[in-house]
Amino acid sequence: MKGKGSLLILVLLVCALTVIVGRRYYTYTQSDPDFCSLCHLMQEAQKSWSVSRHNGMVCQACHGMSLLEENRMLVAFVAGNTSGVSQEHGRIRPWKTCVDCHAQETAQGSLTLRNSYGHARHVFMLNLNCNSCHGAEAHDLRANQENCRKCHEDKLVHGMGTAGQFCLNCHSFGDSSSNLVSYERCTNCHKDIPREGVMSRLQCFECHHPHEALRMDDANCLGSCHGDHVQAGIHGKHLKMVELGCTACHKPHTWSVGRDQAPGLCDRCHPLRSPDLFVY
Repeated sequence: MKGKGSLLILVLLVCALTVIVGRRYYTYTQSDPDFCSLCHLMQEAQKSWSVSRHNGMVCQACHGMSLLEENRMLVAFVAGNTSGVSQEHGRIRPWKTCVDCHAQETAQGSLTLRNSYGHARHVFMLNLNCNSCHGAEAHDLRANQENCRKCHEDKLVHGMGTAGQFCLNCHSFGDSSSNLVSYERCTNCHKDIPREGVMSRLQCFECHHPHEALRMDDANCLGSCHGDHVQAGIHGKHLKMVELGCTACHKPHTWSVGRDQAPGLCDRCHPLRSPDLFVY
């Protein structure tokens, strides 16, 4: 009887020790970056990780493996042959775990993926993986402009001093517009654009097409909206007989020609007359 009691105590001690050691081993493999250093030289990886946005997370949060995978790799490492063991935790597994954290939050505006039109379009409509757009060079996971061009190779950035602009300088994934460009996005740089008056309610890209012809010409004005102005007042005379373009009289973004604008403008070609007589 005494022997059975001793055996029971021994079994319980072994079980308790197994649980303690197992728990420590599990914690070590699942949440201690030192575990990674068994196979990897971690100095450069830790340096890039420390300045990344993910520096509050341990390696295993993104580069996680199941216990079965971990033990298989550990045995292969001890045996000195890891060539035949899959190592998806390096560059494949992390991209599959992005949505664990970012399904409810995105970098631009902390919007959910479904409320961010840019992510909704690329992730849910086009079924693109995160790494289709985001880079992965040494823990720098920001969107990569070169990845944009893989799909949008015909979308060259316009000139006028902005040829080196990054795509996301203009296109915001958090914007509700299908073009991912808002009026405010343009006027953050183009501060001299009037916010009130004629055409101020239009979106900039309704007239300007940065990836095609940035500057408008008469065909754009007359073909899109103002084709009937050829017949209004003496517009026809100026357009056809005198061959003046729209912007010869109308200043872009202000457009109106009233009594204040007429002096110095109309009398360049003929004696000053009231612009009220021009249209009617």
